Amino acid sequence: MKNYEKFVLPAFIAVMAVLPHLLNERWQAVAITFLIFSVVALSQDIILGKSGMFNMGQALFFGMGAYTTAILNNEYGWSIVSTIPLAILIPAIFGILLAGPIVHLRGDYLLVVTIGFNIVFVQVLQNNLGGVTGGPNGIFGLDSLSIFGYDLMNQVAVYYFAFIVLLLTLWIMSNLEKSKPGRALHYLREDQLAAESIGINTRVYKIFAFGLGAGIAGLAGTVFAVQYSAVSPEAFEFIQSVLFFSIVLVGGSSIPGVMLGVFVMFVVPEIFREFATWRYFIFGFAMIAAMILRPRGIVPATFGKIPKFLIKGGSHGA
Repeated sequence: MKNYEKFVLPAFIAVMAVLPHLLNERWQAVAITFLIFSVVALSQDIILGKSGMFNMGQALFFGMGAYTTAILNNEYGWSIVSTIPLAILIPAIFGILLAGPIVHLRGDYLLVVTIGFNIVFVQVLQNNLGGVTGGPNGIFGLDSLSIFGYDLMNQVAVYYFAFIVLLLTLWIMSNLEKSKPGRALHYLREDQLAAESIGINTRVYKIFAFGLGAGIAGLAGTVFAVQYSAVSPEAFEFIQSVLFFSIVLVGGSSIPGVMLGVFVMFVVPEIFREFATWRYFIFGFAMIAAMILRPRGIVPATFGKIPKFLIKGGSHGA
């Protein structure tokens, strides 16, 4: 991770800073989606990777942020920028409320419950809750991004908006990994009993992970709404949660691993779009090979297990 912070991260930021000027419009759009999906995948990594909870509903929080921005802008005339605090806060609060009664579940049970919530969320959108979600057609015609009175209508401006959001997310993730909550979440993932034995309130940290992950995904939802000037239910269906779940599994629970996972799971299929007949076959085969050869992901987390001398009585393996 030291090489990542000294060399890889600065190089990545430098390349991404100039990238849109080297691409045509199609690949600029792909690059924006890459940035958005990276933010959502990093938010999923907090819940799945850092704390080990099988969450298959991250598209719910992503969509909640997007629809918060769309409804406030379309129905109430809020500027896009002014919707951002609520686009973060509403999914974060919902994530906390959702996590409260379900964090005691583990493995497949938690997986099924989060899938259910994602499906319910999409059905609520399609049924046009309160007459403001637009039903199956969604919400169209959102205002362009405006900062300090200047309308940023071109695709390059949207790219840099997404890029700034990603940089903010990377800063949060980097500080989380070095913090006490970050260590607690990692211990929780490695061995919940051992974590509890050294005084970690695992319930509180699980709820914290859901709240933080949901809030960051909601912020990504705002960028998504800006990119397309529209939102619709199919963009946040269960299959989208499968993508974010798979990104963390394939890439590994680390910042470079998640970013690489987004590239492998999203950008590579775009590169081979011309070979539509075979690309999913090749892609699926590559995923199987990656999971067999690198079961903890391409770039797994390097943070260690709980030192045994910290465990009360030494009764639990870590």
